[in-house]
Amino acid sequence: MKKSLVFTALFSAAFAVFLSSDPVADAENLTEPPPATNPLMEKWAGPFGGVPAFDKVKIEYFKPALEAAMEENLREIDAITRVRSAPTFQNTIVPLERSGAMLDRVGTVYGIWSANMSSREFSAVQSEMAPKLAAHSDKITQNEALFKRIEAVYNSPQKKRLTPEQQRLVWLYHNNFVRSGAKLPAEGKARLAAINQQLAGHFTKFSQNLLGDENEIFVKLEKEEDLAGLPQSLRDAAAAAAASKGMQGAWLIRNTRSSVDPFITYSDRRDLREKVWKMFVNRGDNGDARDNNSIITQVLKLRVERAKLLGYTTHAHWRLENAMAKTPENAMKLMERVWPAAIARVKEEVADMQALADKEGADIKIEPWDYKYYMEKVRKDKFDLDENEIKPYMQLDKLREAMFMVAGELFDMTFTQVNNVPVFHPDVTVYEVKNKKNGKHIGLWYFDPYARDGKRSGAWMNAYRSQSRFDGESTTIVSNNSNFVKGKPGEPVLISWDDASTMFHEFGHALHGLASNVTYPSLSGTRVARDYVEFPSQLLEHWLETPEVLQKYALHYQTGKPIPQALVDKIQRASTFNQGFATTEYLASALVDMKLHLAGDVTIDPDKFERETLASLGMPKEIVMRHRTPQFGHVFSSDGYSAGYYSYLWSDVITADAFGAFTEGKGPYDKAVSQRMIKYIFSVGNTMDPAEAYRKFRGRDPDVNALMKKRGFPVN
Repeated sequence: MKKSLVFTALFSAAFAVFLSSDPVADAENLTEPPPATNPLMEKWAGPFGGVPAFDKVKIEYFKPALEAAMEENLREIDAITRVRSAPTFQNTIVPLERSGAMLDRVGTVYGIWSANMSSREFSAVQSEMAPKLAAHSDKITQNEALFKRIEAVYNSPQKKRLTPEQQRLVWLYHNNFVRSGAKLPAEGKARLAAINQQLAGHFTKFSQNLLGDENEIFVKLEKEEDLAGLPQSLRDAAAAAAASKGMQGAWLIRNTRSSVDPFITYSDRRDLREKVWKMFVNRGDNGDARDNNSIITQVLKLRVERAKLLGYTTHAHWRLENAMAKTPENAMKLMERVWPAAIARVKEEVADMQALADKEGADIKIEPWDYKYYMEKVRKDKFDLDENEIKPYMQLDKLREAMFMVAGELFDMTFTQVNNVPVFHPDVTVYEVKNKKNGKHIGLWYFDPYARDGKRSGAWMNAYRSQSRFDGESTTIVSNNSNFVKGKPGEPVLISWDDASTMFHEFGHALHGLASNVTYPSLSGTRVARDYVEFPSQLLEHWLETPEVLQKYALHYQTGKPIPQALVDKIQRASTFNQGFATTEYLASALVDMKLHLAGDVTIDPDKFERETLASLGMPKEIVMRHRTPQFGHVFSSDGYSAGYYSYLWSDVITADAFGAFTEGKGPYDKAVSQRMIKYIFSVGNTMDPAEAYRKFRGRDPDVNALMKKRGFPVN
């Protein structure tokens, strides 16, 4: 069944809908009649078990391909329900795993376009197709004849004879169908389907509004004095961004984190820092046609109604039932344990910054647009460490090589660039992944590193094809996507330490997919509980700071010399610096997310709810949520992280504890520990309960004190 079973949810979680600022993009394609055979409907051909034919994609192909794929999927489901013999794993669950193959392929490319190559024409297709895709998903999960067969297999005494993985797959199907309303009466199913279609439309519009603000609102700098304090690399990136929009001789700060954060960190112009900061934090909240507040109100109402229809107290209780946390109360307990230490640390950080500003005679009171700027000054003052000292050693291409080295040491993987695979944009490069011991092909890794119009902001991983072997060997295809800003042509792209950590994080997701070793695609790779999926990726961040990476790959872009050990020592001494800010801005978003979804059946004004909730929490006024509600794509461009943004903290508890297995052993490259990590964490997908898998790796449950130590907070 793969993606088709929960098609809309998967799409909106992995690929939000976005709107390009270019009104004529792809217009030339619309004049051509569609081919007799739609290439999107064809099986993937070519090397490596077949690859997406990105070179043949045209926007007008998507709608007919999706409609044909949905029709084929329904025929496949109908065939399963028409089987006259008693339901078994082989005649019911196995064909479900095979079904939806065309929809999976078409949907993958469709999702890639929404996240990476959106335009006005594409957005129109998505607005039309989103409710249709939601309706299609409900047609399957509400199919009574199909559910009776699944339930019969689930309740059969013969289930005990299945392998543990097969039993897990049966449980997954039964559980997903029940949670999707399979047991509701007819009128309940009809209302649920209507809710899901309305939500799909709201998710689409929310994402389009957000991308519209990110693409069409920016700060243009026209004078040299506007660049005061900016290092040359940022000046070059801003000039390149302006040139991309035809603004020669100017500089442009995009409305994305990768452009905004460096500016407010280094700009000496407080007035411009404020202007850029306000532009960014007000995305989706400008009281115009792209304002997201009314959409959020409607989404929350619909989620409450759906949860009650399905028998749950709130949307949060429905979402967390199968998560590691199990209940919202457990998630809140963890967040509330960490929150006091985080805001206490913020007070210390602000005091340090205010003292430094006063010493300089700035005659200001620290505001949110000052935080990163003075944070860097304090870092320099306390640790003699300047981010600009580190950045010349953080070359994008070298860090990519470092990730490959880590994958080789821990996972026995090699990465070799290939040029015989179509790509969806010239910025994309493709690498074949092999086992370095026996040369066996493992999969493909696509890398799309640069920002552009029509591409969503942030960084993420996508799975194009999941590993499985129940119908012959199917190898993994994954991608990592970022939004680094290009500098001058021919010069290396320099990134911050935090951006380098994010690269390793997203590569951890990719390795989770590539290391998968399961039979059935529905249990493969990263298809695990939401509050567990971030664990493998956060774990890999630890390898950035290992000497094996820094001494060989953190090379100065001009001299080629490795980063000095004295500078590495400074980085390590400052490892818990600014954890008050980092933890508080994240936790504020996670707490507001959870409280929004625990509020029940009330009409919520998002801006007011955000203000009042943060005030009740004692949110420091010098910080805003990392994702303010009107721009919180994790939560409102899909159901993906709704009532689930806490997952990053939950996973980091496990991460901090898990890395201890290496430090207690022979170090980060301990072969015995890495093999145990692969066996029980990276390769098993969803074939076993994640808590059980972790206990098999670590020998016990994770200890939350490891997280507190990692962040430099007091241990209770």
